[in-house]
Amino acid sequence: MAQDEDGPDQRHRRPVGVSDRTVAALGKLSEALETVERARGHLYSLHQLIGHADLMLDEAVELLREAGHHPLADAVAGDLLGRNVIAGRWTFQIVEDFDDGYYALFRALDARARDELVGGRRHLFEAEMKERRRSRGRPGHEARPVGEG
Repeated sequence: MAQDEDGPDQRHRRPVGVSDRTVAALGKLSEALETVERARGHLYSLHQLIGHADLMLDEAVELLREAGHHPLADAVAGDLLGRNVIAGRWTFQIVEDFDDGYYALFRALDARARDELVGGRRHLFEAEMKERRRSRGRPGHEARPVGEG
C-alpha cells in the first residue's frame, strides 16, 4: 500500500479489517488510561505535599516551644509528626501500592488490547480524528512533520 504523502504515518493508520467499534473501544481505553495518568500525578503531588508539610512541622514544634507552649508542641511532635496518613502507610507506600497494583495492571491491559487488536499501534482514534479535522494543504495542518515518512 502506498504511503499517502499528506496522511498519517504507517504506525497511525488503522490495520486492514479493524472496525470502527474496535478503534472507538481502544480510544476510550486510552482516554481512561490518560485520566489515570493524571490521577497518578495528583497522587505524587499528595506524596510530595504531605512530605513537605511533615517537614514543616519541625519548625512549628520549635516555634511552639520557643513561645512557651510545650504541651501543644509535645502533642504535635508526638502525635502528628511522622504519623501514617492511612493505617500503616506513609504516602510513599501508597504510591508504591498504586504503581505496582492498579496502575501496572491498567497499563498492561491497555498494551495487551493494542497488541492483540491493532498490532500495538497507539492513538488510532486520535489520528483518525486529526485527519477528519485538519485542513489539508494549509500551513500548520500537516499530517506529520515535513520529511517524515
